[in-house]
Amino acid sequence: MAIDTRNLEAMLSELRAASAVARGGASPAAEAGGADFGQALKAAIDQVNAAQRQGQQITQEFVAGNGNVNLQDVMINLQKASLSFQQMVQVRNRLVTAYQDVMNMPV
Repeated sequence: MAIDTRNLEAMLSELRAASAVARGGASPAAEAGGADFGQALKAAIDQVNAAQRQGQQITQEFVAGNGNVNLQDVMINLQKASLSFQQMVQVRNRLVTAYQDVMNMPV
């Protein structure tokens, strides 16, 4: 199974844009081409949280009998939330592995 790097590049560009918006302007690190990793990570976590909240909300509306919500929309939103959470877990796993690699480097 090959990894589609186009989606990763698109996600990285979205994270960079969200980081710039959250920062409220360009910082010296951003002007030098660097990205504020903490802000990008927070923006990504906020997006995952928003997807999960939207999935919960549409599920509650469906269960309540709202005629405007159909089962297909519920399932699609729940799958989007699940996939975004799984992706975030994989990013976390990679970060932990990278941290452990750095900590195990000889000085």
